[in-house]
Amino acid sequence: MARDPLPGERRFASLTQLTFEGENAEAYFSSDGERLIFQRTYEGEYECDQIFTIGVQGGERNLVSTGLGRTTCGYFFPDDSRIVYSSTHHSSGACPPPPDRRQGYVWALYDYDIYTARPDGSDVRLISSSPGYDAEPTIAPDGSRIVFTSSRDGDLNIYSMNPDGSDVRQLTNEPGYDGGPFFSPDGSKIVYRARYPESEEELADYQALLADGLVRPGVLDIYVMDADGSNRVRLTDNGAANFAPFFHPSGEKVIFASNLHEDDPLSRNFDLFMVNLDGTGLEQVTFSDEFESFPMFSPDGRYLVFGSNRHGSHEGNTNIFVAEWIDDLPE
Repeated sequence: MARDPLPGERRFASLTQLTFEGENAEAYFSSDGERLIFQRTYEGEYECDQIFTIGVQGGERNLVSTGLGRTTCGYFFPDDSRIVYSSTHHSSGACPPPPDRRQGYVWALYDYDIYTARPDGSDVRLISSSPGYDAEPTIAPDGSRIVFTSSRDGDLNIYSMNPDGSDVRQLTNEPGYDGGPFFSPDGSKIVYRARYPESEEELADYQALLADGLVRPGVLDIYVMDADGSNRVRLTDNGAANFAPFFHPSGEKVIFASNLHEDDPLSRNFDLFMVNLDGTGLEQVTFSDEFESFPMFSPDGRYLVFGSNRHGSHEGNTNIFVAEWIDDLPE
């Protein structure tokens, strides 16, 4: 369904809504730009998130995960021959319980392992398994490495591995939460979100939550590093929750979600922003009063996909939108 961009959304020449019910999020393009892979929960369909694909023009959804357990973070291989995603179905076919919010707003670190499959969901292969959290896998543009987040060494760090799960290398090692990594278009850099505790009290809180399989995402910043983990650069330092970064097709900017324009770091009013790789040139891209996140540019740079609560039919209704992108703005 065609939707009008909101006032101020000058980067959008057009806007199309692809989904209309449930919670649909983390939609990412196939390498040919024809399909999207995303996670979805809808009452009466599956009890918790499963991975689906859909054409960029909309149409029929295809289940490509097992339908068991909870899944997250689907992504296409560069040649579209396979997909990768994380799932808990190895430990139980049932949905794991939601996080205990008595300790505030926290994310659950479920016992995910990482799998690959054919694009139709067949030929499921386990490629990364360790006690605890193994998730958030994405793939280098040349298909040579998968980057992911894991708690395998007692902290939340970023790792890379071969597409078959071999040759695992740890890329970050500072105490704190590192996650959501994506490669740059040329594969030379990785952008990610992180929070490194700044006091003994914060570190103790982080470690206590981690021991319970939880993380508190109230303040996160965007970082860029080389693909081997060296030369880390901090792009944001605003006391807000900045996450879901993705490279602009030029490789010279990053688009990400943030509530930096809100006084409350727990505000759910997220918009999309862009920033240069040196942290300058911050630009607000979306202007909704609702949650918006998970941006990704199409391989040809002509479109941007993102998840949003705008035009939601009910509270928590998150849908997938595709915008025709205007890269060169008029003066």
